[in-house]
Amino acid sequence: MSVINSIDLSLLTENIKTWGKSLGFQQIGISDVDLSQHEKALKNWLENDYQGNMSFLERNVEKRLSPNELVSGTLRIISVRMDYLPPDASFASNLKSSSTAYISRYALGRDYHKVIRKKLQKLAEQIQEYTQDFSFRPFVDSAPVLEHAIAEKAGLGWTGKHSLTINKEAGSYFFLGELFINLPLPVDQPVEEDCGKCTACISICPTQAIVAPYVVDARKCISYLTIENDGEIPIVYRKAIGNRVYGCDDCQLVCPWNKYAKVTEEKDFFARQHMHNRSLLDLFKWTEDEFLKNTEGSAIRRIGYRKWKRNIAVGLGNQIAKTQQETEEIKSALENALDFPDEMVQEHIQWALAEVMQSDVQQVHANIDQNKEKDGSESDTSLSKNSVNRKTQRLARSIEKGMPKHK
Repeated sequence: MSVINSIDLSLLTENIKTWGKSLGFQQIGISDVDLSQHEKALKNWLENDYQGNMSFLERNVEKRLSPNELVSGTLRIISVRMDYLPPDASFASNLKSSSTAYISRYALGRDYHKVIRKKLQKLAEQIQEYTQDFSFRPFVDSAPVLEHAIAEKAGLGWTGKHSLTINKEAGSYFFLGELFINLPLPVDQPVEEDCGKCTACISICPTQAIVAPYVVDARKCISYLTIENDGEIPIVYRKAIGNRVYGCDDCQLVCPWNKYAKVTEEKDFFARQHMHNRSLLDLFKWTEDEFLKNTEGSAIRRIGYRKWKRNIAVGLGNQIAKTQQETEEIKSALENALDFPDEMVQEHIQWALAEVMQSDVQQVHANIDQNKEKDGSESDTSLSKNSVNRKTQRLARSIEKGMPKHK
């Protein structure tokens, strides 16, 4: 009789879930390795080129669909989730302030890859103490792994129309991780999909990247455009990006289930003060050395200084200056950066400068119209860029109503 056959797999499963929670995971589920039901959707998505320039998603498709081909001998996958919503998320106030850089909340703290991988390793070591006839491999948003499909099958939640995993008790502000193992543990049952007729995430998306329920065209997605995309941000999407300089949370923010989102207890995911609620102008002025120092241990560092500069230039082009002095400060910062040693970044700086100059002219006309109005003349300030776009305003109101603790 093998060691595996002689152990109590049900008891071990209970222990794994207890050990996982003691390590800081909020939920642990177990699935088998049959992901064939996702084959058609994945291949259709790739055939439509929705992956953009993420060519790594085109490779090893069979390994994505067959985890036991990725790691030989894999019988089960332990799927874990870990909350990351930081205290003082300031979602609405940040989005409403066009001069403040908006960074997706998952990236404000320590790089989650390192945090979760370390905890998965510890969980595996505890299992190894229970049985030596054990092999494993941890994954955290790495290698060809369909993490959302696995989480769904392991009962951690269902895949929402924005393609992220949603949990009834916790919303969607959590990271996922996987431990591929060779033990035939009893599996958990998937939960029932519960988006119903809601399409809030689809309608709120600034760039209409959710092209159908459960289908995201990455080429339009702000997270892709500001993180994965190495080249120019298409002009057609720059205004919609607003002040989002690293990622986007809009589709999660509007989701009704996120009123149940829990603030993380993991201090590594708390917002770093030199990144949170900082002005676009301050971040744009960082030197490369300052960027590397301030993003040490952060997921943001992987985009590099070049794309960081590109993204913030777009944000500055969308900033709504409240005073003439503020306008002059933005223009000066952009002009001083025109010699940036990269043509792609230079083009974004030039675009931003043109936007600022145009807004400055519009503001002058608006001021003239306001003076005319005082004199009894007709006023037309329709050209004035005097507020964030309507979708962002609507989103901010939704946050203030549905997530008042995080506004």
